[in-house]
Amino acid sequence: MSDLFAKTGPDQSYSARDIEVLEGLEPVRRRPGMYIGGTDQSALHHLAAELLDNAMDEAVAGHASLIEMGLSADNWLTVRDNGRGIPVDAHPKFKDKSALEVILTTLHSGGKFSGKAYETSGGLHGVGSSVVNALAERLEVEVARDRVLWRQDYARGKPLGPLVNAGAVANRRGTLFRFVPDPEIFGPLRFSPALLYKLCRSKAYLFRGVRIRWSCDPAILPAGSDIPAQAELHFPGGLADSLAEELGANPALVVPVWAGSADLPEQVGKLEWACAWQESGEASLATYCNTIPTPQGGTHEAGFRAGLLKALRGFGDARGNKRAAIITSEDVTATLAAKLSLFIRDPQFQGQTKEKLTSPAAQRLTEFALRDRFEHFLTGDPANADNLLAFVIERAEERIRRREAKDTPRKSATRRLRLPGKLTDCTRESREDTEIFLVEGDSAGGSAKQARNRETQAVLPLRGKILNVASASTEKLRQNQELKDLIEALGCGVGDRFRLDQLRYGRIIIMTDADVDGAHIASLLMTFFYRELPDLIRGGHVYLAQPPLYRLTQGSKSVYAMDDQARDRLLKTTFKGSAKVDISRFKGLGEMPPAMLKETTMDPAKRVLLRVVALPERRAQTEEMVESLMGRKPELRFRFIQENAGNVSDIDI
Repeated sequence: MSDLFAKTGPDQSYSARDIEVLEGLEPVRRRPGMYIGGTDQSALHHLAAELLDNAMDEAVAGHASLIEMGLSADNWLTVRDNGRGIPVDAHPKFKDKSALEVILTTLHSGGKFSGKAYETSGGLHGVGSSVVNALAERLEVEVARDRVLWRQDYARGKPLGPLVNAGAVANRRGTLFRFVPDPEIFGPLRFSPALLYKLCRSKAYLFRGVRIRWSCDPAILPAGSDIPAQAELHFPGGLADSLAEELGANPALVVPVWAGSADLPEQVGKLEWACAWQESGEASLATYCNTIPTPQGGTHEAGFRAGLLKALRGFGDARGNKRAAIITSEDVTATLAAKLSLFIRDPQFQGQTKEKLTSPAAQRLTEFALRDRFEHFLTGDPANADNLLAFVIERAEERIRRREAKDTPRKSATRRLRLPGKLTDCTRESREDTEIFLVEGDSAGGSAKQARNRETQAVLPLRGKILNVASASTEKLRQNQELKDLIEALGCGVGDRFRLDQLRYGRIIIMTDADVDGAHIASLLMTFFYRELPDLIRGGHVYLAQPPLYRLTQGSKSVYAMDDQARDRLLKTTFKGSAKVDISRFKGLGEMPPAMLKETTMDPAKRVLLRVVALPERRAQTEEMVESLMGRKPELRFRFIQENAGNVSDIDI
């Protein structure tokens, strides 16, 4: 072992001469990735963000109200504010340099360490401006303070001359930076007007007290671009305006956007948010700390999710809804579009690019402030709150079903499709203009098979009344052969294997007898789709056929009536004053001749279909009705019958 450490003779290839000491801004030019994440397009725009963040810090601190950003055709970028202006007097530690030159040529220098100059700020490490200077081929800076204008030019981080007094200015104050990125670092990359404009808009949304003027040389705007050459960005509504613009015409579950703000206890700070629950679509959550985007989230995002979850669970408990206990933060935010902006002192980020907030206190402060405001919102608007709670519980139950469900996947290129034996399929392979009829029993199935269009219409007979999924356990649901046959026939799967694009038919038509038993079977099937395959209802794929209950005949004239009321109306109108009318009552679809079934119920040119819908704005009422009439508590059904018995005058069974 000791031989491993024995001397092998002097090594002249590694000595003190090989130890480099990088001074000034040379570390930034050698390893730009350590400071801005790389040298790609994103890193290039990080330079613009650094200067804009500094200007925003002045605005948030109350010292600036206007920021300007302009891009010229030769790729020079200008950022200007009307704040206090960077100090230009001699720095006490570097007496031969102004404070401005120290800030631009020395890493970890700035006015944001002590918290005296800025109570909240995005710049924390004192490297933003100096990094921009280091990676700029040329940089020009102007500072207007105390009615005097000062100028200084730099090249690749080094001053080209001393700070110069450019004379008196009466109506100007603040700082102006103008620079062009160094091609030795970024190669041929150029600033994107679209990305810069988006950056300006996001900053204007984040702080409603600032105006940002954007300008860009029209010559470098892409053809057909919607990016303006000039614009003034000011959004008094803040995050709510931003979210509303992004949502556009997408239907929202809670209207209007829930937005607000709260001052944080224990320290100088503030929380702002805007939330919109969508009926469908992907969730999106944009978070910020001191106007800095945090795309990887962090502690404030964790507090945001916890605050929403606890408030909604508490509301459910207060309403006596025991199912609220099953929801998780993922259920609450499944289709949530939201923006969250936090302002705190001395935030801690992960890395110089600040993509993730790590301040431990941010989670507690965000959760406390948001939960309290959300609880007030829910109790103050019970209609919207009940609808939201029902929606989130539906998502939770769907998540649980996805976890537990086991089904047969649809046919793929490597798997032969397995279909139930009772299914009589159509011949068309594509889903377009195809439909499957769900009928009760083999007798009705036989008539439907003879009446159908073989190319586009499939028939699946079901055995009587299917399982009531609203009151059955998951185990019973999995073991029920009728439902397994139905799921296999549809081909789209269920639970976490549900794929709408694999649905085998464009329309799913529930075709039951026009009597009480038929209505019961239709109710059971609609409950199944509502609970287990709600996306089919949302997508408008589920329908109810409308077979007639009566045929009225007089001579060669025959008319069909859907129910008793229609029969009586026809007798008083169509057959009024006529001789005897022969009235036939259909005992069921199986008793109806195939030609008649086709004419009245299955022919797309003559039939009537009712589309099954679940109105988003009545989600809570719909869920309550399904639970009352189809759920596990018979006392709810009994109460419904007692309350509504007076509305039933006569039932023809």
